[in-house]
Amino acid sequence: MAIQARLTSINAGSLRELAIGDRTVQTGLFKTPLQGSTIVGVEGVEGDRIGSPKHHGGPDQAVYLYSEEDIEFWRGQLAVECGPGFFGENLTLDRWWPDLRIGDRLVAGDVTLEITAPRIPCATLAARTGDPKFVRRFVEAARPGAYARVLMPGTLSPGDLFEVLLAPESHPTIGALFALWHSDRSDLALIRSALASPIGSRARGAFESWLQAAEGR
Repeated sequence: MAIQARLTSINAGSLRELAIGDRTVQTGLFKTPLQGSTIVGVEGVEGDRIGSPKHHGGPDQAVYLYSEEDIEFWRGQLAVECGPGFFGENLTLDRWWPDLRIGDRLVAGDVTLEITAPRIPCATLAARTGDPKFVRRFVEAARPGAYARVLMPGTLSPGDLFEVLLAPESHPTIGALFALWHSDRSDLALIRSALASPIGSRARGAFESWLQAAEGR
């Protein structure tokens, strides 16, 4: 039986200022749903803006995906209203499938996406929620969502069905890598399996440095 996930919302944001402690940053985290068909290119959703290109965006993090199930969980946890786009996701799906992995592909019409990495929470996300302790809460909830690269660009519309093409089981799951990132980073077998998968370049660089340090190189 084919695995499918429905695209419930396409979200984009312009740059705006956000106070984080005693500093103010420009962020594109505040995303709202778009109406109708939208072009999704190799750099992401048309019209979406990135406030910190050093940490976000780029071909390997062209789009960020989150699910309605995740958002519904946080509705019961946060003191602010949250809906599609609240967590900065470009594409809101109705649900995840079991064992979401690096290398899983989503195909809808001309568009093909490939999962590349879990989202790592930061102070900007915490400021967005109004909770300075939100990074820890996000880690504990283990609902990171996932970044994806756009292998084949094209047009998407809310309601589109993605066919999910599963990656080999040798590729690590998003959940395992998210936990590794926030643990002692000593699971060398997991790090090696991540490096043998089509993981995003930013995560790849981190895992390579951890492996080199563990091996004394």
